[in-house]
Formats: sequence, C-alpha cells, structure tokens
Amino acid sequence: MAMKSHEVFTLIEEITRLDGSKYMEISNMVQNGRAELAAERGMIKQVRIIQLNIAHTEHVAKYEHYINTHYTMPSENFDRFQEWKRTPEMEQEVKKILRENHIS
Repeated sequence: MAMKSHEVFTLIEEITRLDGSKYMEISNMVQNGRAELAAERGMIKQVRIIQLNIAHTEHVAKYEHYINTHYTMPSENFDRFQEWKRTPEMEQEVKKILRENHIS
C-alpha cells in the first residue's frame, strides 16, 4: 500500500473527546497543533502532551507506518477532527509504546 503521509512520531498526547472520554495517541508536534486547533474549534474538548521526545522503537516505527499508510495530515482548514482508528494489532503496538514510556 502506498504511503499517504510521511510523519515521524515523537510524542504521546492525551485527547479528550467531546463526550469526556480520553485516549492516548502517538503523534508529533504538527499533529498536536492540529489537535489544538480542533480543541479551539470545539471538535474535541482538549489535548495535552504527556511525553515529548519518545524513542523511535520498532513499535513506534510499526504504528507510524500504519498511520502514514492509512491517513494524511490534515491541512489547517480542516472542518472535523479525524480520530485514527486502530486495528487490534495496532492497538497492541500503542500499548507497547505506552509501556516503553512508562505510561500504561
């Protein structure tokens, strides 16, 4: 499958949905900026960075490849916040990333 994006993930953020539920995302500063815009525009409640400069482990590389293959970075004029849906395998990769970074 061709790559849609070429993002390098460097941080972990916590996103609060409009219903108040929260989830962790592996991301970078550009995507975090998009999430901040989404919060300002009322599409999500809040985003906060949990950890910066995470190690680029094999688990981060696998998740990065999955996201870059399935999603594109939104432009600044987006009209909805797109939550990245994970396969069960990618959910496990994110859990491993969180454990590696002592956030599970």
